[in-house]
Amino acid sequence: MQKLRTVIVDDEPLSLDLLRAVLSEISDIEIISECSNGKEAVEAAISLQPELLFLDIQMPGMNGFDVIRSLQTDIMPMVVFITAYDQYAVDAFDLHAVDYVLKPLDSERIARSVDRAIDRLKNDVDRSFKSPLIGAIEEISERASKEEVADESESNLPDSMKRKLLVRDSGVVKVIPFDDIDWVDAAGDYMCVHAGGETHVIRSTLRDLMTKLDDNLFVRIHRSTIVNVERVVSVTPLQKGGSLLHLTQGESLKVSRNYRDSIRKFFN
Repeated sequence: MQKLRTVIVDDEPLSLDLLRAVLSEISDIEIISECSNGKEAVEAAISLQPELLFLDIQMPGMNGFDVIRSLQTDIMPMVVFITAYDQYAVDAFDLHAVDYVLKPLDSERIARSVDRAIDRLKNDVDRSFKSPLIGAIEEISERASKEEVADESESNLPDSMKRKLLVRDSGVVKVIPFDDIDWVDAAGDYMCVHAGGETHVIRSTLRDLMTKLDDNLFVRIHRSTIVNVERVVSVTPLQKGGSLLHLTQGESLKVSRNYRDSIRKFFN
């Protein structure tokens, strides 16, 4: 079998690096282009006609949905979505995309997506995926719009609920009190919220979350990291003005020099 000519698309350099590293180790894959935005992805898909497209959904400007809509041919590459979307979106993708990979990316999950693409290629003579894929995207967009309207009603919640984070996971809404959050790290428009030994991936930004959190309890220690100071058990000074925070769950988080002053008021 010839190698699958593959284009990878992600606006986050670390995710793109991981995709490249994992896919480069798979003998059935030939990476023919790497793209950091939707415009580049459309151009690569049209000019190179890849068999497989690893496509990030949430990108600034032209997102992954826009990329699919913009392709003018009905002969689509097989698509593996890279996403932190809720389970309802994943269910819709399952019928029309080859696979999905949730962020943070996992090498075994990426490899499994390649296996599914190979099986799809063997079983599908006609790869006219665009129409059903567009249908799934429109369904997801409609649901997301309704969800945004629901989110706007947050101001009407009782005060007790405003101090809790609502996380949608496999169709279930989990309620996480802010005080239970250990730390948060962000990548683009997504966040990994670490609480009680579990990690929840949500679509939001640190800036938005910081407006809701108690600034006497949570502090920013890096441009992409927030920590609950009550989870810090010790601090190790580092060279060049930085420091390392050791948390109750065993994690160690680096405080960047740009944020060292914000942490000093808690640990003088």
